Amino acid sequence: MPSLLIADDHPLFRAALRQAARDALGDVQLFEAGALEQVLALLDAQPQVDLVLLDLHMPGNHGLAGLAAIRAQFPGVAVIVVSANDDPRVVRRALDHGAAGYLPKSAGLDELRDAIRSVLACETWLPPALRASVSRAQSAPQDADLAARLASLSPQQFRVLALVAEGLLNKQIADRLDVQERTVKAHLTAIFERLGVRNRTQASVVLRELELTDPARHIET
Repeated sequence: MPSLLIADDHPLFRAALRQAARDALGDVQLFEAGALEQVLALLDAQPQVDLVLLDLHMPGNHGLAGLAAIRAQFPGVAVIVVSANDDPRVVRRALDHGAAGYLPKSAGLDELRDAIRSVLACETWLPPALRASVSRAQSAPQDADLAARLASLSPQQFRVLALVAEGLLNKQIADRLDVQERTVKAHLTAIFERLGVRNRTQASVVLRELELTDPARHIET
């Protein structure tokens, strides 16, 4: 039985994704999360999850950082990015950072079902209306380089990097991850080397490069 995690902070949209998953797959095990922290905790507790439907702008996730976190910590899990942002350049970036599909929130139920089936069949999926424009969008050299550097981190090193970006000190990170402070320092040394940075500030900037503007919130302001 396939296992899916629906990661979105809007209950009505989660309900639509639930229905699409059941229509597409019949028997399916479903989990839900409304924030990135819950997503990562669920994936850690439920290693059988095959696919995550990930909102780009749910609480705790600011753009592609959540995608990068899932790909680094749970590389065996496929991710379909779900977003109101259908800019081909953003879609291209999501694919470059490991998304197996990209689903605009304006998509109909047929596209939702097709996306889920295709990605579970180990295919990459894009909505027909975006395929031509995304194929013309060039991958930014800095994105390919950033994706490669982040992919070089171990799952625990990525967790340390994310906590550094939140502004936590070494002792706080050690307490959060239940490790020794010297272990955190060792991870930081490896992180700096693999990312090609010299300090915590520069390491934090690396993750901030993955942030995107939420078009829905931009309209509201």
